[in-house]
Amino acid sequence: MMAIGRWLRRFIRPPKAERIALGRRALVASALAGAGSALLVKTEPLGGGRSHSPLLIRPPGSLPEKDFLAKCIRCGECMKVCPTNAIQAAWCVGGLEGTWTPVLNMDVGYCEYECTLCGQVCPTGAIRELSVEEKHQTRMGLAHFDRNRCLPWAYARSCIVCEEHCPIPDKAIWLQDVEVVDRRGQRITLKQPHVDAEKCVGCGICQNKCPMADRAAIIVTSVGETRHPDNQILLTDGYG
Repeated sequence: MMAIGRWLRRFIRPPKAERIALGRRALVASALAGAGSALLVKTEPLGGGRSHSPLLIRPPGSLPEKDFLAKCIRCGECMKVCPTNAIQAAWCVGGLEGTWTPVLNMDVGYCEYECTLCGQVCPTGAIRELSVEEKHQTRMGLAHFDRNRCLPWAYARSCIVCEEHCPIPDKAIWLQDVEVVDRRGQRITLKQPHVDAEKCVGCGICQNKCPMADRAAIIVTSVGETRHPDNQILLTDGYG
């Protein structure tokens, strides 16, 4: 106990020589931390050569990322008018520079197919005002199935919730009848869902309504977004 007491006294009130050395170390550390913070503010959300974060899903009509960050003033108006609360404030997903900018969180809400309110209230044009027809042609991202969690794929249980909620008139989620054998050896017919990448706009209602409560079996990522021609699925039907 006496040793601990001596250590605490030395820590709280170190000898003069140690105090000077500590001050120099603190000064150097502060300078390095400040320089590092300045660099981090301008870093891309992903390293390793990738320039697009899968979870950085901007509202429909958003400008390309650099232009978007330059124009967005973090006013929060788009978040206020979103009828499903899908537009949320970004924290780490967009890098430090993107803090408090709007992103879509499909676990909270989804982008209403007929809604264009966010573009109407944006005061700077970071989110362009779209007509309903333009909105229908704008892709925010693309839905993907996790077949290890999807009920018809992983558990041989019937579920067509995602297809039922898909707002695209001719459905971006289509169902395939398949015959499977359950654990009792009985043959049953299920409808297994698939995403049509040509029709999906990434609205996220499928993810939001998925009955897997802890983590949806279908999620939307930013790939395929209209605002970034290079953030696309590269394979074509002919694989060439």
